[in-house]
Amino acid sequence: MNLAVLGAQWGDEGKGKIVDLLTPHFSLVARYQGGHNAGHTVYVDGAKFILRLIPSGILHPGVTCVIGNGVVIDPQALFAEIDELTRNGIDTRNRIVVSDKAHLILPYHRDLDLLSEARRGERKIGTTSRGIGPAYEDKIARRGIRVGDLVDPRGLEQNVRDNVMARNRLVQDSTMDWKTVLAQLLEHAERMRPMIRDVSVMLNDATKKGEPILFEGAQGTLLDIDHGTYPYVTSSNASIGGVCTGLGIPPKAIGRVLGVVKAYTTRVGEGPFPTELFGEMGNRLRESGSEYGAVTGRPRRCGWYDAVAVRYAARINGLDGLALTKLDVLDGLEQIDVCTAYRCGGRTLTDFPSDLGQLAQCEPVYESLPGWSAATKGVRDFNALPDAARRYIARLEEVSGVRASIVSTGSERDDTIVRDEVLLFSAADV
Repeated sequence: MNLAVLGAQWGDEGKGKIVDLLTPHFSLVARYQGGHNAGHTVYVDGAKFILRLIPSGILHPGVTCVIGNGVVIDPQALFAEIDELTRNGIDTRNRIVVSDKAHLILPYHRDLDLLSEARRGERKIGTTSRGIGPAYEDKIARRGIRVGDLVDPRGLEQNVRDNVMARNRLVQDSTMDWKTVLAQLLEHAERMRPMIRDVSVMLNDATKKGEPILFEGAQGTLLDIDHGTYPYVTSSNASIGGVCTGLGIPPKAIGRVLGVVKAYTTRVGEGPFPTELFGEMGNRLRESGSEYGAVTGRPRRCGWYDAVAVRYAARINGLDGLALTKLDVLDGLEQIDVCTAYRCGGRTLTDFPSDLGQLAQCEPVYESLPGWSAATKGVRDFNALPDAARRYIARLEEVSGVRASIVSTGSERDDTIVRDEVLLFSAADV
């Protein structure tokens, strides 16, 4: 049965590790949205891999990795990632498939991204400035250039010229040569052509054959363009709906949904964050958890676990289970707080507000739990966890409404406790 793995907070939850861990039980791993603003970090035998566009299943030989139409692709970033993997001994030949309907990020998109953020001033979003937003804007405005256009380049020259000229009208004191952009694009086409497929046909055929598929999301539910904390969101559907639109599969093909959450909460960029911690405790979580962006290096904002937000993500996505990551970061704390509700305007809210202004005024209602002194790092048996850690997990399950099917206790692949094999894998595997 197919499984979707997605973020149930503000991104950076550890999806890369979870996808890598589960990959051996699947034939294909398919990424359905986002761009190279993702930074899925996987550690294998001490070696660190950061995957931005290529699905996190690539580290397992023989697994086909699919980049869907919902992803926006910077060809330079894609090839740089492939070359980096090759240098590190990972064979990607004939294992990467790219949708012919995926849209391309081109040099003018990066310029427009920088310009857009500069114009926002104090209302900046906090993007990675990699051109992702403008590429999605071109897609919606029906002036984008798709991967399939590289196979049949009729009209490509006209589209590139029009888009570059539009960029030159917006960006002051700088002129881009459309012919140079076109020449680079045609050069990229030669290398990308063997990877291009109709991904919808491919995945639906695989489903008919009984080949299990792992769907990989980027960012997180609270950054979803429709269901996140708009406008401080990403430019794509990071929630479960993006699987269907971003890969061309029907809803019934999804099967089960696993939400990835940290044992606390982090956020990168601007926007309200009710449980954000400042001062010593916020710094402690940041340093202990190495909470710096894998792509940008920006420090992440850190706070206590927000069950209100996770309950919202569970409702939006229909979560069947949670993968709880970075439990070991909480080792040694005497007390750990969990946000179970918000207080706003004299009212107690148990549902995540849809109004951004209201969310910005919310104060967390905390429940304090005892911490633990014994180390959880590297523990691979649930019963070997400290009693207080097991009670903490049980309480998170209660207030979130979803069982923790996986508990991660370290960065390495094997530093993991799998509790619900029947949920996560097909019956034939367990």
